[in-house]
Amino acid sequence: MTHSPMVAVWEELGGDPALLPRVSTVAREGALKARLPVRELARGCVGACALAAAELAARRAGLAEVPRVRVDDGAVATAFVSERHLLIDGRAPVSFAPLSRFWRTADGSVRTHANYPHHRARLLGALGLADDATVEDVAGLLAERSAAEVEETVYGAGGLAVALRTAKEWAAHEQGIAVAGRPLIEHDHVDTARARVLPPLDGDPLLPATGVRVLDLTRVIAGPVATRTLALLGADVLRVDAPRLPEDPDAHADTGFGKRSTTLDLATDRSTFDELLAAADVVVTGYRPGALDRFGLSPEALAERKPGLIVSQLSAWGAYGPWGERRGFDSLVQVATGIAATEGSPEQPGALPAQALDHGTGYLLAAAVLRALTEQSEQGYGRVVRLALARTAAWLTDGIERGEAGPAKIGEARPVERREGQDLAYDRPDAWLAERDSGIGRLRYALPPVSFMGGPADWARPPGAWGTDPARWA
Repeated sequence: MTHSPMVAVWEELGGDPALLPRVSTVAREGALKARLPVRELARGCVGACALAAAELAARRAGLAEVPRVRVDDGAVATAFVSERHLLIDGRAPVSFAPLSRFWRTADGSVRTHANYPHHRARLLGALGLADDATVEDVAGLLAERSAAEVEETVYGAGGLAVALRTAKEWAAHEQGIAVAGRPLIEHDHVDTARARVLPPLDGDPLLPATGVRVLDLTRVIAGPVATRTLALLGADVLRVDAPRLPEDPDAHADTGFGKRSTTLDLATDRSTFDELLAAADVVVTGYRPGALDRFGLSPEALAERKPGLIVSQLSAWGAYGPWGERRGFDSLVQVATGIAATEGSPEQPGALPAQALDHGTGYLLAAAVLRALTEQSEQGYGRVVRLALARTAAWLTDGIERGEAGPAKIGEARPVERREGQDLAYDRPDAWLAERDSGIGRLRYALPPVSFMGGPADWARPPGAWGTDPARWA
């Protein structure tokens, strides 16, 4: 895909190209500055999601025209680093633990991820270090080993470590080849059952996902961003976690807007989950491929158990290739795919100005669900949608051209809006931040970037404490 990101995404979603001129862009200098076209990717992901929301709203409300969509670089750039803008009673969250960082090895660099206690324990165990090991202890040990050896040893123990690669090296890697051969958004029909008919919309603002029940089996950023967006648009989103794997409370505070959160042990309480599934319209999974299979929660098994269901699977590396069952996070995918080397150098790795693979893929996933709901209203049928951070990375590194072209093809695009004076620059995010009270404290947070005429401007409810809601639909 080498044309406009908005056109590329809308085409992959199967959207009507005649709707593309409904999107306009407010361009702001300095938003998501990077060597790679991060701003263009972010615009394309958010714009496609907003257009999919407007399209579904028009269909359900019986509107003659799809509402106009406005993509503002300021709102998008602020939302793409929402976790950095979050304040809880004035306190800023800690994004990365001390052992989540780059390390020099004997022949290059490696990046580890140890934000969760079980990942930290597996990292130290793989390296033969005690639980009280310091950053200096780890640094000294890794400096004596090759990056490839560290990667394989740590992954073999269930931890997370990825060797720094250039884009050329990733393109020649077996997993890189497998990822490049896949579409950005994979979607398939999986049955011929009629989906539940959603009632017409009636209300202000227009909430296109009203009445849609979403089971949220995701963690950290990408999946929760997708379900946070569906909640914004009116869906009843119930996040379900295992009691033994608590989410980081700050991460939950950032991505829990609009949702409810419960815990279920699937090994001992399958009947409750089965009751939830029986009434669900959408299931979103964000665990590594294969991790939920033993509970009968693979995309194929879910689709078979509940005909007409929309199943969305999000993974780091894709559910295929030699890394198909590996864990991963945005920071690690940046390292493997050459992004860290491009944004810095092989000697001094860099990073994108946001965890753009996470956020971008989250909005793509929400867009895919919204388009699937629109298609179901015409055709019925269950659907499976798959996205991978590594595939989004491939699109960023080799599929997007820079520029301020509008979101549609030449001759179809509405002009990019240009603001005079200071409005043109993205210097401060204040205009796209809000504050409100919640059960977990006073929150400062980034407003949603998905915007269309008549649509919601903010979430209906703030996040509550993780895992404290009953395991039932609203």
